[in-house]
Amino acid sequence: MDAMREERRAGWARWGTPEHAKPLPEAVAGLLKQVFEVTPPTAPVALDAVAAPPALAADALAALAAVVGAEHVSTDAAERALHASGKSTPDLYHQRAGELPALPAAVVAPADHDQVLAVLAVCAEHRLAVVPFGGGTSVVGGLTPEADGYLTLDLRRLDRLIAVDPVSRTAVLQAGLPAPRADELLAEHGFTLGHVPQSYEYATIGGFAATRSSGQASAGYGRFDDMVVGMTVATPRGTLTTGRAPASSAGPDLRRLFLGSEGAFGVITDVTVRVRPVAAQRHYEGWRFESFADGVAAARRLAQDGPRPTVLRLSDEVETMLGATGRGRGDGGCLLVVGHEGASVERAVAETAAVLRECGGQELGTEPGEQWAAHRFDAPYLRDALLDAGAFAETLETAAFWSALPGLYEAVREALFAALPVPSMVLCHVSHVYETGASLYFTVVTAFGDEPVARWQRAKAAANDAIIAAGGTISHHHGVGTEHRDWFAQEVGPLGVDVLRAVKRELDPAGVLNPGILVAPRPAP
Repeated sequence: MDAMREERRAGWARWGTPEHAKPLPEAVAGLLKQVFEVTPPTAPVALDAVAAPPALAADALAALAAVVGAEHVSTDAAERALHASGKSTPDLYHQRAGELPALPAAVVAPADHDQVLAVLAVCAEHRLAVVPFGGGTSVVGGLTPEADGYLTLDLRRLDRLIAVDPVSRTAVLQAGLPAPRADELLAEHGFTLGHVPQSYEYATIGGFAATRSSGQASAGYGRFDDMVVGMTVATPRGTLTTGRAPASSAGPDLRRLFLGSEGAFGVITDVTVRVRPVAAQRHYEGWRFESFADGVAAARRLAQDGPRPTVLRLSDEVETMLGATGRGRGDGGCLLVVGHEGASVERAVAETAAVLRECGGQELGTEPGEQWAAHRFDAPYLRDALLDAGAFAETLETAAFWSALPGLYEAVREALFAALPVPSMVLCHVSHVYETGASLYFTVVTAFGDEPVARWQRAKAAANDAIIAAGGTISHHHGVGTEHRDWFAQEVGPLGVDVLRAVKRELDPAGVLNPGILVAPRPAP
């Protein structure tokens, strides 16, 4: 068993493995006991104790084994349970309770693009739904199809850096390549992706493309869908390749059809991406603003008029306070983290500082910025610790044009507070900025109480309604999956849904690709 599979087993019902666990800061732990009155829940159900229904039919199992080799088709109950859901808080809650959705009938690991095509052919013949699986980090139900039986297509063996073009500054990466390993391989050639989302430690290249991921350094390096200049996709109808030039006016850009398609139209097997030289210098610092509105105005100024930093992250008053409590310092207001990376950053640092001073910012030095950079991956581990303590913590995110952002911020907060029990905490930050707008990322903390998942689903639905009414997008970077599907349909409209269904019918006539993800099947006449 390879290291990735061992790590998944060790991290059962958690974001990460126990050796990487982060303890709650004492002040936060005290707050949970005094304000939320939480009590630790019962111990999670062990992975080996999860019940598993019957596995794959013998004829389908034999056909898959003939394609990839019997050793790469697993019907082991624990292996199937590890691939049955993602890493949202409801997912982890159900895993801890041993209450999983239907497990995949098998986990199949193809070695290359041709084997992916052949597996899809078997699935179409046997009317067996297939779910592509990379790092398993979906938080929107993207790994739980609406199907009576399905198999998981684990892409872990597609894990190579295929080629680097240093002249064009592009690289071809296979879809199952984990993000940290991709950066290691690119660094050997002097390059980096610069794509560092919070899921970075476990996510894969194919998952970044399939969900239109956005990394924490998106202000400088761009979103992942902006990095993709070409891709290879396996569909039940055959192979589709896109991207043969840096830009083209030869019809609609088919890359955009598969970026964000979440396995509903095809399986991305490799991507050609734009890469950048590894930064010779980096500088992170913190700035304080009196209010979230003041900080948003400063972020907009930089995003629209420059200089635009590599990282620009603004926490609202509550998130700033809670972060300060965990680090033992705090002076109110809102924290803006600014990061610069590149061959030379001194001029950008100075010019950015001049703008932020003009906008009313108070310079805090490098410590807050370096602290954030050093702990940028901690939040999901702290969620594990909160679950261990008996607190329910979950996130949602959106984006809007600058003019709509204040109203969106207030509308989502009001919807969440109205739907959640008292006491609850709602935190928010801006972490992705554009000339025309920005993202909002909300974190909710509350006690378990009775039926915490059902209660969260009601609160999330209320927040989603508020997002649509306030002019926001239902997802900035988490994707659609099943959890956002109904609101995505409102966002794109009935005709948009019909277009996507038509694409799926053409590429996936048997309807085996991740059914129910992205768009619901057309109702029967």
